[in-house]
Amino acid sequence: MTNPSPDIAGFRLTEHTWMTELGNWIDAISPDGRRAGALLFDPGLIGLPGVRERVVQAVMTDQRLVLAGLTGLIPVADVVAAGEQVWLLTAQAVSPTLAGVLGGGPIDPGGAASVLVETAQTLLALHAAGVTHGSVHPGTVVVTAEGVSLLSERGLSDAIRGEISPRERDAAGWAALARGLAASCGSGSPQAVELFGRAAATAGTLGLGTARDLLVNERRLLPGGRISRDGLALAARGRSAFAQSSPFGRGPAVTPPRDEGDIVTLLRVPARSAGPLHFGPGVGTQEPGPQEQSATPAERIWRAGRDGSSTTHRPGKRPGRAVRARRRRTVLAGVVFAVIMAGAILAWFRLGSEPALAIESVNVVAPKKTQGCGSAVQVTATVVTNGSAGEIAYEWRKNTDKEVVRGTLRTKSDQTSYTVPLRWTLQGRSNVKATATLRITAPAPAITDKASFTYKC
Repeated sequence: MTNPSPDIAGFRLTEHTWMTELGNWIDAISPDGRRAGALLFDPGLIGLPGVRERVVQAVMTDQRLVLAGLTGLIPVADVVAAGEQVWLLTAQAVSPTLAGVLGGGPIDPGGAASVLVETAQTLLALHAAGVTHGSVHPGTVVVTAEGVSLLSERGLSDAIRGEISPRERDAAGWAALARGLAASCGSGSPQAVELFGRAAATAGTLGLGTARDLLVNERRLLPGGRISRDGLALAARGRSAFAQSSPFGRGPAVTPPRDEGDIVTLLRVPARSAGPLHFGPGVGTQEPGPQEQSATPAERIWRAGRDGSSTTHRPGKRPGRAVRARRRRTVLAGVVFAVIMAGAILAWFRLGSEPALAIESVNVVAPKKTQGCGSAVQVTATVVTNGSAGEIAYEWRKNTDKEVVRGTLRTKSDQTSYTVPLRWTLQGRSNVKATATLRITAPAPAITDKASFTYKC
């Protein structure tokens, strides 16, 4: 008979585990059966004065950002204390990381560019919200099965160190990421290597926004001229710890507490009231004294996790099986309810406040055949958006004169691809290479593309 998999607060732990500077990460299965993650903090770090409170505050900040529509972070489901152990539980898988994907071989330049663009966009959103990540490196970039790049461990290293990282540290981490991805491309794509190197230098001098725009506007230097997640998604699925025995190597054995009655969540703080404080079902209550009444939420959280009377059982007083089962069911139900409510609130935010219109790509195409005297040439641009409603402003420029053709285009929420044509009539005797350039001026950032044809008369 095989032993059941250990679990913590309803999250079933797997055998796929790896060490980081924060502690021990473990692939897990959430209560609703989805891929998730669990981080058991290093007790030597989480036990330092003030660290637990700062970790809780960092996670609560992340949850507010996610509920407000920020999609580039790994969402945290809960932080729980179990005796001396402190666990962070995520609502999404935390593997493979970019470090794990790179361990399987080089990443195609289009996929590397998508990592850089998406992580830069997330960092810019964090900075706009007044926070930073603090520890950007291949081990904190998670690549999903669809090839999407998400950031994990936001603010946790800062919480351990008791500091707030400046934006320059994030930019430096991103630049190092760009240089590492350039090296992984090898000599097979020298133009991509050069582009990533320029992006890294730009991040340090002109900022992440300019570096991101450089990658988008110069994507023609990538093989195929496009930024694509396809190869990255394939590589991520090949390195998934759920699909292999253990691509990261098996870390030290992790032993969760045997009695889940010892678990207390650190993210749901009791409201201040004149009545007794309740620390979960079946746990004793106590009247708040003057010190407790004046305590900050962070202090109450720390005491809830530290106070043995509210989080541990007295020796020889082990509760009965029915009590422990009831506590497990209550914890599991609470986690499931929290996940459902978070999903519902996030869905409400997304439905009630559609993401701003953004341009994914622009591709201009001109006739390949040489055009003769008095030709009316049709140049066509395909503009791909993120599917949001809004207005695109653009301008066409021709290299043979100073005329600028400006226009606007209304987009729909149920459509992502649009055609922007240019009719160009050439007359007179000449032999010229005619180039049409389309520049999307809004929404920002500006994106350009061009195409050429030969006119001979």
